[in-house]
Amino acid sequence: MRKLLLVFLFIGPTVFSQQENLQEKSFFTQKLYMHLSDYNRKADLAYRFNDYEKGQELFETFTSEHLEGSYMDNFKFQSLQKKKEVNLYDYKKPVFLITYASWCIPSKGEVPALNELAAEYKDQIDFVILFWDKKDKVKELSEKFSSDISIVYVDESKNNGAYVVRQLKHSLGLPTCFLLNENKKIMDIRRSVFPPMQTEEETAYRENYIALETSISNNLVNKYEEVYADNIQVE
Repeated sequence: MRKLLLVFLFIGPTVFSQQENLQEKSFFTQKLYMHLSDYNRKADLAYRFNDYEKGQELFETFTSEHLEGSYMDNFKFQSLQKKKEVNLYDYKKPVFLITYASWCIPSKGEVPALNELAAEYKDQIDFVILFWDKKDKVKELSEKFSSDISIVYVDESKNNGAYVVRQLKHSLGLPTCFLLNENKKIMDIRRSVFPPMQTEEETAYRENYIALETSISNNLVNKYEEVYADNIQVE
């Protein structure tokens, strides 16, 4: 009896601690299920009256209060470069994930900004662009992007599962950026910068670069470097 008590004293707290961590870990699709309908109701009302500033404010409040801090569900997609099916969790570094489709093109200056950032941070971050399209169309669109960026796609006509895929596409609109740490925890969710059409190309590029680089620096790089440094010290 005394031996069992000692085992409980040493092992019990650890087990309960692990169980608590599992219970506290919430996923993107769970949070959407709980809060999306309320956000949609408020956002639809704002856009009905052309109050785009209010709509953006609602988006930022919704994502920061309910979605950031949750974990992106693992899901599968096709890799254009590897020519096979891969999982989101196959990427071991922090992930910069942005969703596109052929009917929702990148904003002016966004592609060159993404290409430059991918070149700068490729050793620390996996840049992944997810298209909702058929393979031939994705192949055509991918030519604009650097080889430092992983181009993946989901052909919904062949997607028979992955509830998260439908949620990603239909809940927050396109394009949307998700910044995930190495554990796939959502650190930031943001929409693309859309400069006015008359904005010069260089100015549009700088606006996109600054916005994206700021988000990356605040949410991914510093935290990842600190974790990496701690691991080196432990070893």
